[in-house]
Amino acid sequence: MEHKIGLIGCGTVGQGLLQILHEKKDYLRDVHGFEARVVAISDKLKGTLLAPDGIDIPAVLAMLGAGQGLAAYPHAGRGRTEPLDPLDMLERTDAGIIAEMTYTDIKTGEPATGYIKKALRLGKHVVTSNKGPAALHYRELRDLARQNGVQFRIEGTVMSGTPVFHLAEAGLAGNTITEVQGILNGTTNFILSKMETEGMDYGPALALAQKLGYAEADPTADVEGFDALAKVVILSNVLLGGSLKTSDVARQGISAITKADVEAAKAKGLRYKLIGRAKLEGGAVTASVSPRMLPLADPLAGVMGAQNALSLQTDLMGKITIQGAGAGKIETGFAILSDILAVHRG
Repeated sequence: MEHKIGLIGCGTVGQGLLQILHEKKDYLRDVHGFEARVVAISDKLKGTLLAPDGIDIPAVLAMLGAGQGLAAYPHAGRGRTEPLDPLDMLERTDAGIIAEMTYTDIKTGEPATGYIKKALRLGKHVVTSNKGPAALHYRELRDLARQNGVQFRIEGTVMSGTPVFHLAEAGLAGNTITEVQGILNGTTNFILSKMETEGMDYGPALALAQKLGYAEADPTADVEGFDALAKVVILSNVLLGGSLKTSDVARQGISAITKADVEAAKAKGLRYKLIGRAKLEGGAVTASVSPRMLPLADPLAGVMGAQNALSLQTDLMGKITIQGAGAGKIETGFAILSDILAVHRG
Protein backbone atom coordinates (compact mmCIF):
# COMPACT_ATOMS: atom_id res chain seq x y z
CA MET A 1 0.00 0.00 0.00
CA GLU A 2 1.31 3.42 -0.93
CA HIS A 3 1.24 6.31 1.54
CA LYS A 4 1.72 9.96 0.65
CA ILE A 5 3.99 11.66 3.16
CA GLY A 6 4.73 15.29 3.91
CA LEU A 7 7.69 16.54 5.95
CA ILE A 8 7.70 19.61 8.18
CA GLY A 9 11.35 20.15 8.95
CA CYS A 10 14.11 18.62 6.85
CA GLY A 11 17.20 18.98 8.95
CA THR A 12 19.22 16.10 10.34
CA VAL A 13 16.24 13.91 11.28
CA GLY A 14 14.27 14.64 8.13
CA GLN A 15 17.23 13.78 5.94
CA GLY A 16 17.78 10.62 7.97
CA LEU A 17 14.18 9.60 7.26
CA LEU A 18 14.56 10.32 3.54
CA GLN A 19 17.76 8.28 3.42
CA ILE A 20 16.04 5.31 5.07
CA LEU A 21 12.98 5.53 2.80
CA HIS A 22 15.23 5.46 -0.26
CA GLU A 23 17.74 2.83 0.84
CA LYS A 24 15.14 0.42 2.23
CA LYS A 25 12.29 0.99 -0.22
CA ASP A 26 12.48 -2.53 -1.69
CA TYR A 27 12.65 -4.14 1.76
CA LEU A 28 9.74 -2.05 3.06
CA ARG A 29 7.66 -2.98 0.02
CA ASP A 30 8.48 -6.69 0.02
CA VAL A 31 8.36 -7.33 3.77
CA HIS A 32 5.83 -4.80 5.04
CA GLY A 33 3.74 -4.09 1.95
CA PHE A 34 4.61 -0.43 2.45
CA GLU A 35 5.51 2.14 -0.20
CA ALA A 36 6.20 5.80 0.51
CA ARG A 37 5.65 8.71 -1.83
CA VAL A 38 7.05 11.90 -0.32
CA VAL A 39 4.93 14.65 -1.83
CA ALA A 40 5.78 17.74 0.22
CA ILE A 41 8.59 19.23 2.28
CA SER A 42 8.47 22.49 4.22
CA ASP A 43 11.52 23.73 6.11
CA LYS A 44 12.05 27.15 7.68
CA LEU A 45 15.59 27.46 6.34
CA LYS A 46 15.55 25.27 3.24
CA GLY A 47 12.23 26.32 1.71
CA THR A 48 9.24 24.44 0.37
CA LEU A 49 8.80 21.71 -2.22
CA LEU A 50 5.45 20.41 -3.44
CA ALA A 51 5.66 17.36 -5.68
CA PRO A 52 2.32 15.53 -6.02
CA ASP A 53 3.96 12.81 -8.12
CA GLY A 54 6.64 12.23 -5.48
CA ILE A 55 10.05 13.77 -4.96
CA ASP A 56 13.29 12.33 -6.28
CA ILE A 57 14.83 11.54 -2.88
CA PRO A 58 18.47 11.15 -4.03
CA ALA A 59 18.23 14.50 -5.82
CA VAL A 60 16.88 16.24 -2.74
CA LEU A 61 19.50 14.68 -0.47
CA ALA A 62 22.28 15.68 -2.87
CA MET A 63 21.00 19.26 -2.98
CA LEU A 64 20.71 19.58 0.78
CA GLY A 65 24.09 17.92 1.27
CA ALA A 66 25.60 20.58 -1.00
CA GLY A 67 24.04 23.33 1.09
CA GLN A 68 21.36 24.23 -1.46
CA GLY A 69 17.75 25.03 -0.68
CA LEU A 70 14.70 23.24 -2.03
CA ALA A 71 14.25 25.94 -4.68
CA ALA A 72 17.14 24.30 -6.55
CA TYR A 73 15.17 21.07 -7.04
CA PRO A 74 15.69 20.23 -10.73
CA HIS A 75 12.36 18.45 -11.30
CA ALA A 76 10.05 21.05 -9.81
CA GLY A 77 7.13 22.14 -11.90
CA ARG A 78 5.99 25.72 -12.00
CA GLY A 79 4.79 27.05 -8.64
CA ARG A 80 6.10 24.05 -6.73
CA THR A 81 8.97 25.64 -4.81
CA GLU A 82 7.56 29.00 -3.77
CA PRO A 83 8.03 29.94 -0.10
CA LEU A 84 5.18 28.52 1.97
CA ASP A 85 4.52 28.50 5.67
CA PRO A 86 4.00 24.91 6.90
CA LEU A 87 0.38 25.78 7.68
CA ASP A 88 -0.14 26.73 4.02
CA MET A 89 1.74 23.63 2.87
CA LEU A 90 -0.65 21.47 4.88
CA GLU A 91 -3.58 23.02 3.02
CA ARG A 92 -1.95 22.46 -0.36
CA THR A 93 -0.77 18.85 -0.03
CA ASP A 94 -2.79 15.65 -0.20
CA ALA A 95 -0.25 13.84 2.04
CA GLY A 96 -2.06 11.53 4.46
CA ILE A 97 0.85 11.30 6.91
CA ILE A 98 2.80 14.30 8.20
CA ALA A 99 6.23 13.82 9.76
CA GLU A 100 6.84 16.84 12.02
CA MET A 101 10.55 17.24 12.80
CA THR A 102 11.13 20.91 13.61
CA TYR A 103 13.17 22.29 16.49
CA THR A 104 12.02 21.80 20.07
CA ASP A 105 10.75 24.65 22.23
CA ILE A 106 10.09 23.10 25.61
CA LYS A 107 8.65 26.34 27.04
CA THR A 108 5.81 26.79 24.54
CA GLY A 109 5.85 23.79 22.20
CA GLU A 110 5.46 26.20 19.30
CA PRO A 111 5.36 26.51 16.38
CA ALA A 112 5.27 22.72 16.15
CA THR A 113 2.07 22.31 18.18
CA GLY A 114 0.23 24.62 15.78
CA TYR A 115 1.43 22.58 12.81
CA ILE A 116 0.33 19.33 14.45
CA LYS A 117 -3.11 20.66 15.37
CA LYS A 118 -3.66 21.89 11.81
CA ALA A 119 -2.66 18.55 10.30
CA LEU A 120 -4.87 16.57 12.67
CA ARG A 121 -7.86 18.81 11.98
CA LEU A 122 -7.31 18.22 8.26
CA GLY A 123 -7.55 14.46 8.87
CA LYS A 124 -3.84 13.74 8.47
CA HIS A 125 -1.92 11.32 10.68
CA VAL A 126 1.01 12.96 12.50
CA VAL A 127 4.27 11.41 13.68
CA THR A 128 6.82 13.58 15.44
CA SER A 129 10.20 13.54 17.16
CA ASN A 130 9.49 16.91 18.79
CA LYS A 131 9.52 16.83 22.60
CA GLY A 132 7.78 20.19 23.02
CA PRO A 133 4.26 19.30 21.84
CA ALA A 134 4.48 15.84 23.43
CA ALA A 135 5.59 17.15 26.82
CA LEU A 136 3.23 20.14 26.99
CA HIS A 137 0.13 19.10 25.05
CA TYR A 138 0.08 15.30 24.70
CA ARG A 139 -3.47 14.65 25.91
CA GLU A 140 -4.95 17.49 23.88
CA LEU A 141 -3.21 16.31 20.70
CA ARG A 142 -4.07 12.65 21.33
CA ASP A 143 -7.73 13.54 21.84
CA LEU A 144 -7.76 15.77 18.74
CA ALA A 145 -6.36 12.89 16.69
CA ARG A 146 -9.06 10.56 17.97
CA GLN A 147 -11.78 13.08 17.19
CA ASN A 148 -10.57 13.25 13.60
CA GLY A 149 -10.07 9.51 13.14
CA VAL A 150 -6.29 9.70 12.74
CA GLN A 151 -3.19 8.80 14.77
CA PHE A 152 -0.72 10.96 16.69
CA ARG A 153 2.54 9.11 17.39
CA ILE A 154 5.66 10.22 19.29
CA GLU A 155 8.19 7.35 19.36
CA GLY A 156 11.10 9.63 18.48
CA THR A 157 10.58 11.97 21.45
CA VAL A 158 12.21 9.64 24.02
CA MET A 159 15.34 7.54 23.40
CA SER A 160 15.32 8.25 19.68
CA GLY A 161 14.64 5.04 17.76
CA THR A 162 14.90 2.73 20.77
CA PRO A 163 11.28 1.51 20.86
CA VAL A 164 9.93 2.66 24.22
CA PHE A 165 6.33 3.39 23.26
CA HIS A 166 6.00 0.55 20.77
CA LEU A 167 7.32 -1.82 23.45
CA ALA A 168 4.69 -0.63 25.93
CA GLU A 169 1.89 -0.56 23.35
CA ALA A 170 2.51 -3.92 21.71
CA GLY A 171 5.16 -6.02 23.43
CA LEU A 172 3.88 -5.31 26.95
CA ALA A 173 0.19 -5.04 26.09
CA GLY A 174 -1.88 -6.28 29.03
CA ASN A 175 0.64 -5.09 31.62
CA THR A 176 0.10 -2.15 33.94
CA ILE A 177 3.25 -0.04 34.14
CA THR A 178 3.68 1.43 37.61
CA GLU A 179 7.14 2.98 37.40
CA VAL A 180 9.70 4.04 34.85
CA GLN A 181 13.24 5.20 35.50
CA GLY A 182 16.11 5.63 33.17
CA ILE A 183 19.07 7.36 31.62
CA LEU A 184 17.32 9.67 29.19
CA ASN A 185 20.14 12.00 28.15
CA GLY A 186 23.23 10.69 26.38
CA THR A 187 25.30 13.83 26.91
CA THR A 188 25.19 13.66 30.70
CA ASN A 189 25.79 9.93 30.67
CA PHE A 190 28.87 10.44 28.48
CA ILE A 191 30.21 13.11 30.84
CA LEU A 192 29.67 11.03 33.97
CA SER A 193 31.22 7.99 32.28
CA LYS A 194 34.35 9.96 31.38
CA MET A 195 34.61 11.37 34.90
CA GLU A 196 34.60 7.85 36.32
CA THR A 197 36.54 5.79 33.79
CA GLU A 198 39.18 8.38 32.87
CA GLY A 199 39.26 10.49 36.02
CA MET A 200 38.28 13.66 34.19
CA ASP A 201 36.93 16.75 35.91
CA TYR A 202 33.47 17.94 34.92
CA GLY A 203 34.74 20.85 32.77
CA PRO A 204 37.08 18.85 30.52
CA ALA A 205 34.51 16.04 30.21
CA LEU A 206 31.91 18.57 29.06
CA ALA A 207 34.38 20.11 26.61
CA LEU A 208 35.08 16.66 25.14
CA ALA A 209 31.34 16.03 24.79
CA GLN A 210 31.03 19.31 22.90
CA LYS A 211 34.01 18.49 20.68
CA LEU A 212 32.49 15.12 19.75
CA GLY A 213 29.08 16.65 19.04
CA TYR A 214 27.27 15.13 22.01
CA ALA A 215 26.74 18.52 23.67
CA GLU A 216 25.70 21.86 22.18
CA ALA A 217 27.73 25.05 22.50
CA ASP A 218 25.18 25.97 25.18
CA PRO A 219 24.83 22.67 27.07
CA THR A 220 22.28 23.92 29.61
CA ALA A 221 19.36 21.82 28.35
CA ASP A 222 21.40 18.65 28.78
CA VAL A 223 23.57 19.19 31.85
CA GLU A 224 20.91 20.95 33.95
CA GLY A 225 18.36 18.22 33.25
CA PHE A 226 15.83 20.10 31.11
CA ASP A 227 16.02 17.59 28.25
CA ALA A 228 15.51 14.65 30.63
CA LEU A 229 12.71 16.60 32.34
CA ALA A 230 10.72 16.86 29.10
CA LYS A 231 11.14 13.14 28.48
CA VAL A 232 10.06 12.23 32.02
CA VAL A 233 6.89 14.28 31.59
CA ILE A 234 6.15 12.47 28.32
CA LEU A 235 6.74 9.06 29.90
CA SER A 236 4.60 9.98 32.91
CA ASN A 237 1.65 11.08 30.83
CA VAL A 238 1.81 8.43 28.10
CA LEU A 239 2.84 5.29 29.99
CA LEU A 240 1.49 6.00 33.48
CA GLY A 241 -1.63 7.96 32.55
CA GLY A 242 -0.52 11.09 34.38
CA SER A 243 -1.31 14.71 33.63
CA LEU A 244 1.95 16.28 34.76
CA LYS A 245 3.29 19.62 33.61
CA THR A 246 7.00 20.40 33.43
CA SER A 247 6.60 22.58 36.54
CA ASP A 248 5.41 19.54 38.51
CA VAL A 249 8.73 17.72 38.19
CA ALA A 250 11.65 18.30 40.56
CA ARG A 251 14.83 18.81 38.49
CA GLN A 252 18.54 18.77 39.28
CA GLY A 253 21.35 18.48 36.75
CA ILE A 254 24.94 17.23 36.97
CA SER A 255 26.95 20.48 36.82
CA ALA A 256 27.63 20.44 40.55
CA ILE A 257 29.06 16.91 40.55
CA THR A 258 32.83 16.84 40.99
CA LYS A 259 35.48 14.26 40.26
CA ALA A 260 35.77 13.78 44.02
CA ASP A 261 32.06 12.97 44.22
CA VAL A 262 32.40 10.37 41.46
CA GLU A 263 35.47 8.82 43.09
CA ALA A 264 33.76 8.67 46.50
CA ALA A 265 30.77 6.88 44.96
CA LYS A 266 33.08 4.47 43.15
CA ALA A 267 34.83 3.61 46.40
CA LYS A 268 31.46 2.57 47.82
CA GLY A 269 30.65 0.37 44.81
CA LEU A 270 28.22 2.96 43.43
CA ARG A 271 28.01 4.89 40.16
CA TYR A 272 26.52 8.29 39.43
CA LYS A 273 23.80 8.50 36.77
CA LEU A 274 21.34 11.26 35.90
CA ILE A 275 18.06 9.43 36.42
CA GLY A 276 14.62 10.43 35.24
CA ARG A 277 11.96 8.69 37.29
CA ALA A 278 8.15 8.57 37.32
CA LYS A 279 5.98 6.49 39.63
CA LEU A 280 2.27 5.67 39.81
CA GLU A 281 1.18 5.18 43.39
CA GLY A 282 -2.23 5.57 44.99
CA GLY A 283 -3.66 6.85 41.73
CA ALA A 284 -1.17 9.73 41.56
CA VAL A 285 1.88 10.13 39.35
CA THR A 286 5.04 11.79 40.67
CA ALA A 287 8.28 12.37 38.79
CA SER A 288 11.80 13.73 39.21
CA VAL A 289 15.14 14.20 37.46
CA SER A 290 18.29 14.07 39.56
CA PRO A 291 21.76 12.52 39.84
CA ARG A 292 21.61 9.28 41.77
CA MET A 293 24.22 6.84 43.00
CA LEU A 294 23.24 3.38 41.75
CA PRO A 295 24.62 0.03 42.91
CA LEU A 296 26.62 -1.64 40.16
CA ALA A 297 24.11 -4.50 40.07
CA ASP A 298 21.41 -2.13 38.82
CA PRO A 299 20.92 -2.62 35.04
CA LEU A 300 21.10 1.15 34.54
CA ALA A 301 24.51 1.37 36.24
CA GLY A 302 26.15 -0.60 33.45
CA VAL A 303 25.00 1.78 30.71
CA MET A 304 28.04 3.84 29.76
CA GLY A 305 28.93 6.46 27.17
CA ALA A 306 26.20 8.24 25.22
CA GLN A 307 23.74 5.35 25.45
CA ASN A 308 20.25 5.65 26.95
CA ALA A 309 18.29 3.07 28.90
CA LEU A 310 14.91 2.73 30.56
CA SER A 311 13.56 0.31 33.15
CA LEU A 312 9.80 -0.28 33.27
CA GLN A 313 8.19 -1.86 36.32
CA THR A 314 5.18 -3.96 35.28
CA ASP A 315 2.63 -6.02 37.17
CA LEU A 316 2.91 -9.17 35.04
CA MET A 317 6.52 -9.18 33.84
CA GLY A 318 8.33 -7.45 36.68
CA LYS A 319 11.11 -5.12 35.62
CA ILE A 320 11.96 -4.81 31.92
CA THR A 321 15.02 -2.80 30.86
CA ILE A 322 15.66 -1.56 27.33
CA GLN A 323 18.92 0.06 26.18
CA GLY A 324 19.89 1.78 22.95
CA ALA A 325 20.80 4.96 21.16
CA GLY A 326 19.16 8.12 22.42
CA ALA A 327 20.02 10.34 19.46
CA GLY A 328 21.34 10.27 15.92
CA LYS A 329 20.36 11.02 12.34
CA ILE A 330 19.49 7.48 11.29
CA GLU A 331 18.31 6.40 14.73
CA THR A 332 15.74 9.20 15.03
CA GLY A 333 14.85 8.86 11.37
CA PHE A 334 14.05 5.23 12.16
CA ALA A 335 11.80 6.35 15.03
CA ILE A 336 9.76 8.36 12.54
CA LEU A 337 9.67 5.38 10.16
CA SER A 338 8.52 3.04 12.95
CA ASP A 339 5.59 5.34 13.68
CA ILE A 340 4.74 5.61 9.98
CA LEU A 341 4.73 1.80 9.76
CA ALA A 342 2.41 1.69 12.79
CA VAL A 343 0.02 3.99 10.92
CA HIS A 344 0.35 1.71 7.89
CA ARG A 345 -0.51 -1.37 9.96
CA GLY A 346 -3.41 0.41 11.64
